[in-house]
Amino acid sequence: MAEPTTLPPLPDEALTRVLCVVAHPDDLEYGTSAAVAAWTSRGIDVAYLLLTRGEAGMDASDPARTAQIRTREQVAGSLAVGVTQVEFLEHPDGVLMYGLDLRRDIAAAIRRHRPDAVLTGSWEQDTPIGLNQADHRAAGLAAADAVRDAGNRWVFPELLDAGLEPWTVRWLLVSGDPHPTHGVDVTGEPLQRSIASLEAHREYLALLPWHPAPAELIPAVTRAQGRLLGVEHAVTLRAIDLQAPPPLLDGTS
Repeated sequence: MAEPTTLPPLPDEALTRVLCVVAHPDDLEYGTSAAVAAWTSRGIDVAYLLLTRGEAGMDASDPARTAQIRTREQVAGSLAVGVTQVEFLEHPDGVLMYGLDLRRDIAAAIRRHRPDAVLTGSWEQDTPIGLNQADHRAAGLAAADAVRDAGNRWVFPELLDAGLEPWTVRWLLVSGDPHPTHGVDVTGEPLQRSIASLEAHREYLALLPWHPAPAELIPAVTRAQGRLLGVEHAVTLRAIDLQAPPPLLDGTS
């Protein structure tokens, strides 16, 4: 007997342009890129914002060389899922700091890209796959706050001086959240393209002999999430509608 569907699909009409904000090269490739592949195949415009170049991520490689490798591999991994807009900031890897500078830089990117949805990772300390990494927590929380900063002309007024007018985001999408609300069916081609996106990080993965092969890891991750959606493979997300009325006012509480 089929398992009951416990999560609804994210409505197709919900998205037209998505900005994905993460700390490091490869952060999106552990399953979330399958949702990106599904979106780009339907004509949804997706851009990536990387807050660091992942220069502290390869112990046997000098940070300057590592930054070049990981930048190149991220661009290749992005192309595998149909993303051609990849922007890198220069915040330091491994010691990413939540604060006004980070919020300002993300808010500026939101105003440049003008998405109707921002996707980021969970800022919770504990996630379904274990203890969350410090940079991931800082990136997720800063992105969540920058979504509102981007729409407020009186926050970071220097962005106005740079010609960046306020922009209101409708959806905040959170991957890896312990309490997902929606899912994206990635069965078939989106899953295969996601595997290719992680395989593009060839030199990085070569230094991790314990790392499972992407062709084994990604299907295992998406299969587990698929059970929550009632499909073979899925990516689950916490979808926050920032334009919805507060729960006490929407008549459902």
